[in-house]
Amino acid sequence: MTRGPIVRAPAFHLRRVTVHGSGRDEILGSAYSDHDLVVVLEGAGVAEPEGVLDDPQWVEWRDGPAREFSAA
Repeated sequence: MTRGPIVRAPAFHLRRVTVHGSGRDEILGSAYSDHDLVVVLEGAGVAEPEGVLDDPQWVEWRDGPAREFSAA
């Protein structure tokens, strides 16, 4: 399975949202809900960010189920 370019880290990692591109990771911000993640992705220029949240080619959800933002 290939890795998605956007990563939402688990709660104990400050819920950082990063994007991988050009051989490096860039922190975009933090997300505490789907809405927060959509806002971060909009700010990064992702067209229709709601549509990519469940697409593993776009978003990699680490250490927990997709769309779960509660603390581990």
